[in-house]
Amino acid sequence: MTKRFAAQIAALAFFLSALPALALDKVSFATNWRAQAEHGGFYQALVDGTYAKYGLDVTILQGGPQSNARLLLAAGRVDFCMGANLIQTFSAVQQKAPIVAVASMFQKDPIIFMSHPGEGFDRFEDLPKATAFVGNDNLVSVYQWLKQAHGFKEEKIKPYTFNSAPFLADRKSIQQGYLTSEPFEIARQGGFTPNVFLLADYGYDSYSTTIETRKETIEAKADLVQRFVDASIIGWYHYIYGDNSAANAAIRKDNPEMSEGQLAYSVEKLKERGIVDSGDSLGLGIGAMTDARVRSFFDKMAKAGVFPADLPIAQGYTTRFVNKKVGLELRPSHAAGAQ
Repeated sequence: MTKRFAAQIAALAFFLSALPALALDKVSFATNWRAQAEHGGFYQALVDGTYAKYGLDVTILQGGPQSNARLLLAAGRVDFCMGANLIQTFSAVQQKAPIVAVASMFQKDPIIFMSHPGEGFDRFEDLPKATAFVGNDNLVSVYQWLKQAHGFKEEKIKPYTFNSAPFLADRKSIQQGYLTSEPFEIARQGGFTPNVFLLADYGYDSYSTTIETRKETIEAKADLVQRFVDASIIGWYHYIYGDNSAANAAIRKDNPEMSEGQLAYSVEKLKERGIVDSGDSLGLGIGAMTDARVRSFFDKMAKAGVFPADLPIAQGYTTRFVNKKVGLELRPSHAAGAQ
């Protein structure tokens, strides 16, 4: 009896080993710029096998100046894309684009302004008096809020073309940037540490680094969306709190111009300022979104004249796939009070 049972087990094991492995669902994800630490959690989930564990074969398509991830998504060329902020979410509703934000990997938008220290612009309240280097996208959104809420003036604006030389030359100026990148470059090029003002600290409460997909994907493949969101959340926990060396190597492979020093600086700032994990995510998990927070930001943009007050913003996002406390156990105890 024992021998017969053992033979049956052996036969079953042989049969199972001969079966083809279950196929992973192929998923394409387009980022909004060249590979960088701000994409780290997605690369982490790819290289450490988290996506595969969730049954996904993910291809990350890095963005750049010649690509538009959201157009690729709207056209059905990719399954998911990375959105920059809620401005894009509201714009999609306004344009009747079938795009929905399903998670937000960043609780704080990392957009900043920088100033030269010791030149009379060491406080946020001083900034409206300075010449401001601002890009076109931010001029019609962020800066309109700064005008309405903080008294910034449009006549002070000069165009920012992603070249910091004019800011370095004019010590009475301020320049837009991202917490994780431009201050590092200013310190390297200019030899000084700029004052850094994170707009999230002054009321600019947009979510950032959202995961977006099409409405039809949510309707037809809700389980796929949930698995991609959950695996990406796990990836972000591992990236900011664990060993991210393999993810950073993958980032540098896709974007050889990205230095190890820049990556290390970016990760440090993501953690130090609670960009990924703070506020609602401390209780609900990374990726958290709430209706109250979305409404708060929208009301500010509507008051600033960026969007009409009656825009049906609920069409542009859903909290269905987040706030489930996925990955909370992966946060180190010493990080539990991150703000």
